[in-house]
Amino acid sequence: MLSAVMSWIMELFQQTEAYLRGHFRLTSGLHSGEYLQCAKVLAHPNHAERLGKELAGKIKVLTGDAVIDAVVSPAMGGIIIGHETARSLGVLSLFTERDASNAMTLRRGFEIKPGLRVVIIEDVITTGGSTKEVVTLMRQMGAEVLAAGSIIDRSGGRADVGVPRVSLQTLEAVAYTPEECPLCKEGLPLVKPGSRRT
Repeated sequence: MLSAVMSWIMELFQQTEAYLRGHFRLTSGLHSGEYLQCAKVLAHPNHAERLGKELAGKIKVLTGDAVIDAVVSPAMGGIIIGHETARSLGVLSLFTERDASNAMTLRRGFEIKPGLRVVIIEDVITTGGSTKEVVTLMRQMGAEVLAAGSIIDRSGGRADVGVPRVSLQTLEAVAYTPEECPLCKEGLPLVKPGSRRT
């Protein structure tokens, strides 16, 4: 996954021991021999602030002159980077959560007024599933979703979340369905490091 000449983003992941190797079940359900544990990077407030500023800058370029009212992020992974991006943009930071049926929902008194202009911020995108769920939820609630962004795009730029999106680092990460996973066939223990229970 890592190139010979690392970007400063990947250097942060190396320095904070957030680039892991093993046998991992991703939030998407796919398996991979590599995992980027953004929480370990974002545990350092100075890194979180820098990443948020960089992502806010890319969002501003992507959205042009559009006014942004709020950043919305899926819990858990998107909360810190969403907050830092919102701080840099000078807007509200909201987050969605999964309910008992595993559906994305807005709780804790957060409100989306019709016409609110939002961007969706996530830590890592592999298939774009969580981001797409938040985009759908926001539209159902009457918000205008302008764009999406993430620190890492593991899809090589291929994930479609239904709105224009940016990332700070795009990677061509190898991921397998459970049925095709060579790490499963080798009998390596499977680790689920993400926050989703299922």
